[in-house]
Amino acid sequence: MMFGATLLLAMREIRRHLLRSFLTTLGIIIGVAAVITMVTLGRGVTASVQDQIASLGSDVFIIFPLNDGRTPPRPFDADDVRAVEMQIAGVLTVAGNVSADVIAFHNGQDWNTAVRGADNAFLTAQSIAIDEGRAFTQAEMSSGQNVCIVGTKVHEAIFVAGVSPLGEELRLGNVPCTVIGLFEERGQGAADQDADNVVMMPLKTVQRRFTGNDDLQYFVVKYDAAYSSANIQDALVGLLRERRLLQPGQSNDFDIVDTAQVNDAVSNVTGVLTAVVAAIAAISLIVGGIGIMNIMLVSVTERTREIGIRLAIGALAREVRLQFLTEAVVLCCFGGLVGIGLALGLSVLLSAAIDIPYVFDPAVNVGSFLFSAVMGVIFGYYPAHRASQLDPIEALRHE
Repeated sequence: MMFGATLLLAMREIRRHLLRSFLTTLGIIIGVAAVITMVTLGRGVTASVQDQIASLGSDVFIIFPLNDGRTPPRPFDADDVRAVEMQIAGVLTVAGNVSADVIAFHNGQDWNTAVRGADNAFLTAQSIAIDEGRAFTQAEMSSGQNVCIVGTKVHEAIFVAGVSPLGEELRLGNVPCTVIGLFEERGQGAADQDADNVVMMPLKTVQRRFTGNDDLQYFVVKYDAAYSSANIQDALVGLLRERRLLQPGQSNDFDIVDTAQVNDAVSNVTGVLTAVVAAIAAISLIVGGIGIMNIMLVSVTERTREIGIRLAIGALAREVRLQFLTEAVVLCCFGGLVGIGLALGLSVLLSAAIDIPYVFDPAVNVGSFLFSAVMGVIFGYYPAHRASQLDPIEALRHE
């Protein structure tokens, strides 16, 4: 009952000085909004990068040749792929890949894209799903037939909207192909490449019609998660060094990227950066708390006579302390609520502006609100204690 009456008195006092109350809470509003917005954007950036890494496949090694600066990188070939698949335990799928930039023509339209040569094993290794149509048949892959699967960007650019592309004839440079499938939308891929702006054909077709050789630009290895990725990577290094005739002490002329390690590294880095930025933004909360304390001290001075009257007619010191402490907490809670609303709008707008997913985190929002309430207790206690310790007689004399 006493707390309810104290809360009503606090609300009445805040309403009497509405503009001052709002300006007082501005620091809390900005602080809460900054912390939540920074954390939300950090989570969005992390999710965006993880999605890009996921487009490379999970539990996957990507092996590509390195350039030593003097000679062109030595490419891989089909024998390397077969050796890895047959000789290393824990390997599920191995698939080579080649690609070339081309201009796609269809229906009187042209579009700059990339033709990628790969077999079904590559789709499996990188978890690439087909939305409509089918994958390649064994006969199409073995004989290198002119069939293709198109990405969503290519479909939108040169095909009739709302009409299935299956069975349509597409020309890539001077090479015709029949569309047998449409990929699901994948978004941004590795190395800032658009994973949806691609046309995939059987590996042998691209090697014969576009690159003119049997080389592989890189290959992917999908491994069983039950096996140690470090052991598999060591076995890969040993096998490839042996096949490429590298002598002891000679540097590897290839590199191996583990998508799981990249994902963990990115998550750790973005997590630390988000925490640092949020901590910097939280400084404004402390500044806002100091502003609350300042205004509450001014309020105590302005209401000295009122405090003296309350104490003179029997109010206890703890009741006076509770009233001023409640005012400080209510101000901070109000600032916290407005800050959460402001952060929600800013997070949605900024996420859309920089093209990252909006990731709502209830814990961050609730935690920020509770922290703002704690700030009210911390910075409101001294003014409240000072008010409760006033001498009634001296307070009544105050003009």
